[in-house]
Amino acid sequence: MWLQRLGRVLGHGHGHGHGQGQCRRHLSARIVQGTSIVVQPESESEGREAMTFPGVWLRDNCRCTECFHGSSRSRRLDWDSFDTRVRPVGVRTDQAAGQQQQQQLHVRWSDAHESSYPLDWLRQRSFDGRRQRAYLDEFYRPATRHWAGAEFQRIARHFDYGQVMAEDAALQQWLQALAVYGVALLRDAPLDGGVVRRLAERVGFIRRTTYGEEFVVQAKPGAQNFAYLSLPLPLHTDLPYYEYKPSVNILHCVTQTASPGGSNLLVDAFHIADRLRGERPADFERLCRVPVDWNDIGSEDGREFHNIWRAPVICLDAEGKYTRINHSVPQRDSHFSVPLAEVEPWYESYGRFVRLARDDAHAFKTRPGDVLTFNNIRLLHGRTGYDDTEHNSRYIVGAYLDWDIVYSRLRVLKKRSAAVQ
Repeated sequence: MWLQRLGRVLGHGHGHGHGQGQCRRHLSARIVQGTSIVVQPESESEGREAMTFPGVWLRDNCRCTECFHGSSRSRRLDWDSFDTRVRPVGVRTDQAAGQQQQQQLHVRWSDAHESSYPLDWLRQRSFDGRRQRAYLDEFYRPATRHWAGAEFQRIARHFDYGQVMAEDAALQQWLQALAVYGVALLRDAPLDGGVVRRLAERVGFIRRTTYGEEFVVQAKPGAQNFAYLSLPLPLHTDLPYYEYKPSVNILHCVTQTASPGGSNLLVDAFHIADRLRGERPADFERLCRVPVDWNDIGSEDGREFHNIWRAPVICLDAEGKYTRINHSVPQRDSHFSVPLAEVEPWYESYGRFVRLARDDAHAFKTRPGDVLTFNNIRLLHGRTGYDDTEHNSRYIVGAYLDWDIVYSRLRVLKKRSAAVQ
């Protein structure tokens, strides 16, 4: 479905050349104001709007073997001598020979270089805002959809573990749902300790942390981590004390407690941030601006550690979009390296954030064979307390993936799917 939408926006789906049943396209181009080039496709079908390309961008992206290394798909242009004031001095269009008869733009430059660009390559990189948004939302990173706790049953997607492991289409659907909603559940996984590793390696590879690659969540004496207790586990994000925080959590339920407790709690913290932004803008601004000291001190497998990272609760990118939520009461340091006047207002704002999240939490209990996967930089998660005895235990195996690896795999799957359509 996404490919059809993106294809319509980017102008794909046309016939090339002039074979039987295909629409013949004509292409014209002209230099505008001495610096830019306007490309005008003329087709009997969609995609006839003109496209404007800055000359310096076109020259920077020349596809010839002198400027571009084909097998590594990398620019090899020598920027030590690149002239950012380069200008087009001549343009022409033609139809390149080949099976698809692809039309091309040819440019002569003021630096005596010549470049050629296929029409479809230009279409995919058009500076038209609608096309750019389609690329960013459908291919770069799927647009997120935020949800309230009451919507969980409607948005939560379920997948068969065996199908995800065996079929690329199911793998793509799982990763897409995880990217959009921040959570997805796999059913009917084997009850062995290797499931999380096999699933992670189906995508890419496990992200190692202080606590190793796979980790076991169960009540244990002398626990070095608050999660390894049977007490209620407050809502939190894992490892906020890492600058490069593991971003996808995989939790495989091998044994589930028969006691009333042990339920997972999930909250879409992007939705909570949306509410603060609209209802309490001063609180939102403060939680986006004031840095918090997060830390973790202890030892694991004989190795001591002392991790610290300073970042606000709500992190934004240059466009004001959410990039990361940090929240963990146990891992919030007693050091609070901010001006004295910021402290009490911050506590008030943070308290509102926590109360909104607590009231919105959705509770559900995984079954043996379930694999819960969720976005650790977006969702808050926790657990209700439970009774832990020799005959009534809870055994969860976990691991992490990074979004860089997930998005990479998803793009590969999308391109592979598009190639066979």
